[in-house]
Amino acid sequence: MVIPLYLGVIQSISMVSYRTSMQIVADLLTATEQSGQQGIKTTSLLTKANLSHSRLSKFLENLTGSGLINKIEFDNKNTFVITEKGRQYLESYAKFSSIAESFGLEL
Repeated sequence: MVIPLYLGVIQSISMVSYRTSMQIVADLLTATEQSGQQGIKTTSLLTKANLSHSRLSKFLENLTGSGLINKIEFDNKNTFVITEKGRQYLESYAKFSSIAESFGLEL
């Protein structure tokens, strides 16, 4: 019978969890930090953060505006480097995430 197969597919689709904005920011900052002093290009961030270009652009505008990353424009290409403030944010996020998990909460 074909029906259980369809029910299984529907159940697995409904169990997809989405990342919060805080998780996406942490992912972007982590990828930027791991790239080191040479920075990371937009295309690499798209891949590592698994975001569309339009969504990534909004996050990058927010992160640069907040001083968590610096945008370096050269030869019509953008490279992003994490700032000390961005590193502090990541450290605080890790602590907060750990505390939340100790109470059984997911961020």
